[in-house]
Amino acid sequence: VQLQASGGGLVQTGGSLRLSCAASGRTLSSYRMGWFRQAPGKEREFVARISSSGSSTNYADSVKGRFTISRDNAKNTVYLQMNNLKPEDTAVYYCAADTDYLGPHYYQGSYEYWGQGTQVTVSS
Repeated sequence: VQLQASGGGLVQTGGSLRLSCAASGRTLSSYRMGWFRQAPGKEREFVARISSSGSSTNYADSVKGRFTISRDNAKNTVYLQMNNLKPEDTAVYYCAADTDYLGPHYYQGSYEYWGQGTQVTVSS
């Protein structure tokens, strides 16, 4: 499966962005999906995940209450709505697909397929 992340950009503190992750080659409807991010000089970290049906979600504490992950299986797309953005949210954001549910959702090694990343920059 190929994942294409888009929607990143430059936004001021307090602004909003919506990231999209579109899939091709295979349907995402049976996969757990996650968003991760990597800031300059830092390790990639978990942001959010959503179950295959969309009924269950988890968030990193740093984004809880500001970010919302969702999915539209009919469109084979996963979204990350980011509100009240802060400079510390600046990073490259990656979407990922977990096909076998064997590992913890917050561990990047649990995900088999990755998108190319989209840059989010929040200015102060």
